[in-house]
Amino acid sequence: MIIWLASYPKSGNTMLRSLLSAYFFSDDGKYNFELIKNIKQFPTIELFEELGVNISSDDEVIKSYIKVQEKFCKENSVQFLKTHSYLFNFYNKYPFTDLKKSLGVIYIVRDPRNVVTSFSKFSNYPLEKTCQFMINNMSFGGNIEYAKTGVRLGVNTAAERTKVWIGNWAQNYQSWKSFKYQERYLLVKYEDLVKNTEKVFFDILKFIHKINNSKFILNKKKFMNVLESTSFKNMQKLEKKKSFQESKFDKKTGKKIPFFNYGPKNNWKDLLSIENKEKIEKAFFNEMNELGYL
Repeated sequence: MIIWLASYPKSGNTMLRSLLSAYFFSDDGKYNFELIKNIKQFPTIELFEELGVNISSDDEVIKSYIKVQEKFCKENSVQFLKTHSYLFNFYNKYPFTDLKKSLGVIYIVRDPRNVVTSFSKFSNYPLEKTCQFMINNMSFGGNIEYAKTGVRLGVNTAAERTKVWIGNWAQNYQSWKSFKYQERYLLVKYEDLVKNTEKVFFDILKFIHKINNSKFILNKKKFMNVLESTSFKNMQKLEKKKSFQESKFDKKTGKKIPFFNYGPKNNWKDLLSIENKEKIEKAFFNEMNELGYL
């Protein structure tokens, strides 16, 4: 069964996956970049290629979502999968996932005014363009031919080649609430995860064991090692020593853009113009008000 780690891009999914991978996929809880590879991303275009799906057709890829997920759904096992997709039904017939495959979702959300500044830096796009993307765009990626140049640059070509239907920021957040009615939904605010990592991560572990109907016994030593080794400062040190696979290249300079850049210091009040701030707040007023961001 799948436990989805869902979010809009640049909302804290990497921090969540780092915590979970260090706790569940290491012996001592000490994090390194190799551990996060245990949590795969969905969709990833290679999985569809392996099944002989026509990847040049968006329709054919979406129709195969469930079939591909069956590869992860081993009996009596739990698989974490990361996604930036919103939860949708294609033609009201082909779902992104279903309850036979999915145990539940941990949805991590972040103030969209900080998402836009972080997304802009990560993607090397102007803030104005990034604002419009968050408000209007339904997807990103899908450059199938990128493999020809991506490998040469040493980047993760799967991320660039895979089209992800993310919806806008509000649609992404609202869509995953459907798991809430099944009591298989945990909402995590990035701001809380940063400010009170110990408590929030403890609650996350309890939720995982609850939906998996398994007894929760905390490994305290391992737990504390996770907290220490996944701090933002330590992540920055790791990235300087060993490049992080999910970082991108600046298309103009050819240099890698640091993935762990602003982090908790990212403050829209210092980075966002009044005009862009007002665009974001107007577009997402209901959701931001509901989440306490306004």
